[in-house]
Amino acid sequence: MNVAILGYGTVGSGVFDVLTENHDIIAKRVGKSVDIKYVLDLREFPGDKVESVLVHDYKTIMADPDVDIVVEVMGGLHPAYEFTKEALEKGIAVCTSNKELVAKHGAEFIELAKSKNTNYLFEASVGGGIPIIRQLIRSITADEVEAINGILNGTTNYMMTEMREKGVSFEDCLKDAQAKGFAERNPAADIEGHDACRKIAILTSLAYGQQVDFEDIYTEGITGITSEDVLYAKELGRGIKLLGSSYMKDGKVYAMVAPKMVEQTNPLYPVNGVFNAILLRGNMLDEVMCYGKGAGKLPTASAVVSDVIDAAKHINTFIPVLWDKNKMELGKKDDMTCKFFVRVAKEDEAAANAAFGNISIVRVAELDKEIGFVTEEMSEAKYDACASKVNVINRIRLM
Repeated sequence: MNVAILGYGTVGSGVFDVLTENHDIIAKRVGKSVDIKYVLDLREFPGDKVESVLVHDYKTIMADPDVDIVVEVMGGLHPAYEFTKEALEKGIAVCTSNKELVAKHGAEFIELAKSKNTNYLFEASVGGGIPIIRQLIRSITADEVEAINGILNGTTNYMMTEMREKGVSFEDCLKDAQAKGFAERNPAADIEGHDACRKIAILTSLAYGQQVDFEDIYTEGITGITSEDVLYAKELGRGIKLLGSSYMKDGKVYAMVAPKMVEQTNPLYPVNGVFNAILLRGNMLDEVMCYGKGAGKLPTASAVVSDVIDAAKHINTFIPVLWDKNKMELGKKDDMTCKFFVRVAKEDEAAANAAFGNISIVRVAELDKEIGFVTEEMSEAKYDACASKVNVINRIRLM
């Protein structure tokens, strides 16, 4: 079996290493040798082991009838979209870690792969090395998925962990994450929740079998979280996590990305640092959690190569995936319900009581000029109506 890798960046070089170093065990699992025939990149890598298979023109790969599997680890939408489509149209299986492309065009590519009796596989697009996609499309197929809650971004989880454990400010924590390579120079995709949004869109699409557009998901990052919020969370015995969530209620699917205060009894509470975890609830299975490194060169590459092995075992055989490209209309954010933690100035306690009714006051000794409180469970619309009657410093949802 011959593989072409598109992109020799962090993940691409990791895929190269896994396929090379674990060549013999992979061959045993597939039943035949799986070899790297090409690596596509615009750059040169003098003295690197990739030199003997490096090409700069995608047409070279597409002109070779011996290429069985394409690994797309370029990232972004273009030219990854065009390259993926051409490969699938030729009946070549494609494996990818490109969450942006999968979220946007996953259903389209699955349909195309089916028509060509090949496969489009994307285990590494969510959760790095965590095998969550297989759980949804193969292991939990007897259940109706009732809810998904996931820590889907290692950068934000690292930052929330550091803020809780070391008491540092958001700004200092971000600088630290960038210095350690956990956050990009432009961290917007992580800290504003866009990365987690694409991932929960993919999981929700697979869980409910229809296209969920990430643009339709209400998304809130961690940029509004302060050291004061962390102190209140500690007082409540909770931790703040950026969660991608979706659930079905009364026949409607709802989805959101937002920071939430998670209680200690929740399996997601002890997931710290750059680790990711996805908590699934099925109507028969109840709860199951997948945990591991959600990013990084080798964990992500390992997930990609697991797809390569799957593709090699299923040459000319489509692996069924339920993901219809007809768009799902999500339930309205206003109708979603939860409890809210709210901060107001101390002198606004009476106004908060009048606006929200049945609230539980939370006080932190170090913050003597304000109070916090937890509301009863209410809809997002009702919260907005109540909050309009009082000067809210900040609010965080509870899980």
